[in-house]
Amino acid sequence: MATVVSVDSLSKMYRLGGRPTSESLRDAVVQFARAPIGSLRRRRADEVGQELWALRDVSFDISDGDVVGFIGHNGAGKSTLLKVLARIVEPTSGRVQIRGRVGSLLEVGTGFHPDLTGRENVFLNGALLGMRRVEIARRFDEIVAFSELERFLDTPVKRYSSGMYMRLAFAVAAHLEPEVLIVDEVLAVGDIAFQKKCLGKMMDVARHGRTVLFVSHNLQAIANLCSRALLLSAGRIVHDGAAAEVIDRYYQALQTGQTARAFGNRADGDNRIVLSAISVDQHGADSASFRSDAPVDVEMQVRVTAEPPFEGLVIGFSLFNSDNVEVLSSYYDDLERSPPGAAESGVYDMRCTIPAHLLQEGTYRLIPNIAIAEIKRFAGDEHAVEFSVSNVRGVGSRWQSHRWRRSVLLPYLPWVVEGAELPIAAHLER
Repeated sequence: MATVVSVDSLSKMYRLGGRPTSESLRDAVVQFARAPIGSLRRRRADEVGQELWALRDVSFDISDGDVVGFIGHNGAGKSTLLKVLARIVEPTSGRVQIRGRVGSLLEVGTGFHPDLTGRENVFLNGALLGMRRVEIARRFDEIVAFSELERFLDTPVKRYSSGMYMRLAFAVAAHLEPEVLIVDEVLAVGDIAFQKKCLGKMMDVARHGRTVLFVSHNLQAIANLCSRALLLSAGRIVHDGAAAEVIDRYYQALQTGQTARAFGNRADGDNRIVLSAISVDQHGADSASFRSDAPVDVEMQVRVTAEPPFEGLVIGFSLFNSDNVEVLSSYYDDLERSPPGAAESGVYDMRCTIPAHLLQEGTYRLIPNIAIAEIKRFAGDEHAVEFSVSNVRGVGSRWQSHRWRRSVLLPYLPWVVEGAELPIAAHLER
């Protein structure tokens, strides 16, 4: 098959702590004339500023019709790579060649003018993609129907919520027939039904022979959608292969064997919400091996520094078994029925208990999910902790249940037995 995307020795470097280098020649001469020694000192300081290589010697080829996922922890270089491919960011060195029209959805509202209506922005985005007005008009009804925003089509998009932005932006990007569709983590915005709709549309785009490049922390979506995946770490590609194989490598790299972890500030400087610490513990356990007949305590310390107070604070976790199946998830406000209020600044010490006689024997990975709803995620896979469970005096333990009871969970469910007495040697201790 023909190569659509070719990347050769691509690198992107940012300089941290240096002064801006965009001043004009006249400004530089005037500054030097006023304070020559100070100017030289500043220049030397700029030259030794810390270098950050967001990408380093990245090379790969993607063929026509491939659906490729890019995975890795925060700061691995995934979004920078897609921005270079979309010609938003200029690389420091290396070469990128893309054959055909590129449609990109990298951030909510990218390419939209806030003062234009949704209708006008559809035509604006189409024009930016190089399409004629008649082509855009031909697909216009499909775009509007997919976005489900008919009522708000003539409203300026600056009045849209982030979810509405994403709906319209994805509808435009996916329906204006790009040869290469680039989608970043923005699909995390929006409700579950629309996320499924977007994934279905991307699969439909791929079935029509177009190329899809997809970044997501939703590894199940990567596994379902992509035939190939690239794992990035510290700006380099560390593995390239079948999606299932690469995802498995990623999970292996994330395994910490730790039941408690502490963290500093975020590397990207966004400290509105910080996961300071996370741990799993079982009373009496001196290792990461827990008993099935005792509860497991989950503790998190979350620091909120955003001002003014904001709405939509999400704090919870998901629990995965060794087969990467999500066993359960829980959030601090699961039983609340009223709309969420504003989260105030401060330190939140939070604790949750996974009850005894619930988890099947095996190894588990607990991944925190801390976010501002539909805006940004602040903690995920890279903050995971791990533990194992042995079926000690638990459900079915006298029958060595792990050999014949294959359920993901192994809960104790009370039974009422009437009639003849059954030969139960000992009741389950609870």
